[in-house]
Amino acid sequence: MDIRPATIPDLAECQAIYAHHVLEGTGSFEEVPPSLETITVRYHRIVDAGRSWLIAADATGLLGFAYFDQYRPRSAYRYTAEDSVYVREDVRGQGVGKALVGRLLADARGRGFRQMLAVIGDSDNIGSIGVHASLGFQRVGTMRNVGFKFGRWLDVIIMQRSLHDDDH
Repeated sequence: MDIRPATIPDLAECQAIYAHHVLEGTGSFEEVPPSLETITVRYHRIVDAGRSWLIAADATGLLGFAYFDQYRPRSAYRYTAEDSVYVREDVRGQGVGKALVGRLLADARGRGFRQMLAVIGDSDNIGSIGVHASLGFQRVGTMRNVGFKFGRWLDVIIMQRSLHDDDH
């Protein structure tokens, strides 16, 4: 598996992976898959701001993608990042997500961020919760019943990891 910065030609496969998660899963609270054009706009917003958008690939193609951005746009959040990670359905549970998030942590630290948040859709999303816990994220909160998808109310789990040893 090779992990590298995404390029424009990778975005069609990113869009296909994400569309599956939107249509079949509760990790994303979007209900209509964004178009390739929308994904491209999102990509440019991330990379033009100096953030990372990474892909993992092997001989079978794109395995997954991940990116980070500033948690919220207000200036006081300028040192806090939020990650997003999506893995192709047939390779889930094989370490792709963990490898991508691990690389994001290093990239965010290298760009001066001090904290990384994971805002995980659905408290039953044990895959994403497990990946983040295995990388040192701590569960710091649950927002109950804040999303409604597939006819049911969903929680959001907040996990946090320091990117510097001197942070508590």
